[in-house]
Order: sequence, then structure tokens, then C-alpha cells
Amino acid sequence: MLFELRQYRTRPGQRENWVRFFEAEIVPFQTSKGMGIIGSWIVEDDPDAFVWLRRFESEEDRVAKYKEVYESDHWKTNIAPHTAEMLIREQIKVTRLEPTPASATR
Repeated sequence: MLFELRQYRTRPGQRENWVRFFEAEIVPFQTSKGMGIIGSWIVEDDPDAFVWLRRFESEEDRVAKYKEVYESDHWKTNIAPHTAEMLIREQIKVTRLEPTPASATR
């Protein structure tokens, strides 16, 4: 099992719009493709920060799900253009995590 901690910066004043879009469009689409979305958070003292956590069974699973989601016509046409309007894509930070032996996430 592996996880991705995804840290985003929204464009100033766009976080509420981003959260609505993320929850209404991105989460349903990605989960329909089998991606495990654990949760999403806003940062209390940073009005432009957004964080979410995603789970994969293995590296092979991650590669397959990335392909199914990010290479799809739906993503390219209906989702990706809106993300560019709300996120500062150059500041996206993805940290890959592996649970420790005693972690409850195993």
C-alpha cells in the first residue's frame, strides 16, 4: 500500500471554488475509476492552502489509475481546464508515503 499526500496552492480567493469543484467533480470521477481518496483538508491559517490524501494498493496500481484518469477525454476536456483556473499548478507538491508496520493505515 502507498499513499500520496498532495499539497496545493489555490489562486488567491479561489479556495472555496476549488473545494466545491474538487468535491463535486474530481472526487466522484476519480473514485469511479477506483482511486482511493482518503480525505481532503483546508489549512486553518493559510487561505490558499488545500491538502488531500490518496491511497493505492501498489505502484502498479498507481500507474494504471493515473493512466485511466489523467489520459481520459473526460479529464482533459472537463476537469483539467478548470483546475488551471483555480490552482497554481507550479506549486503542487506530491509526497509519496508508505505506512510503517504498526500504522492503522495498513
